Amino acid sequence: MKIEKFEDIIAWQRSKELVILIYQYFAKSNDFGFRDQIQRAGVSIMNNIAEGFERRTNNEFRHFLFIAKGSCGEVRSMLYLAKELDKISENNFSKLFSLTEETSKILSGLIKTL
Repeated sequence: MKIEKFEDIIAWQRSKELVILIYQYFAKSNDFGFRDQIQRAGVSIMNNIAEGFERRTNNEFRHFLFIAKGSCGEVRSMLYLAKELDKISENNFSKLFSLTEETSKILSGLIKTL
């Protein structure tokens, strides 16, 4: 299947789900620095996928996918902190963590095809 627009990319779809949940789960957090950073890292995943795709060259797309993958790791790292600092429930941690792992694996697979 040929991808015609970035919205068709499964990694972008998963990262959008991830960002929406991040915004929901941390909406009432008074730790503004932490909240803003995890939100920015999540948004970075989906935006780098979109920006790389729109560049229309495999080399640039690949470069932006690596950046998205790095941001995925940043979110995952911050989730550990959120859990340890009781900023998130175990259930919500598990949901977000699974989405970051899934997105990262999809990104790795996509990178290998380019």
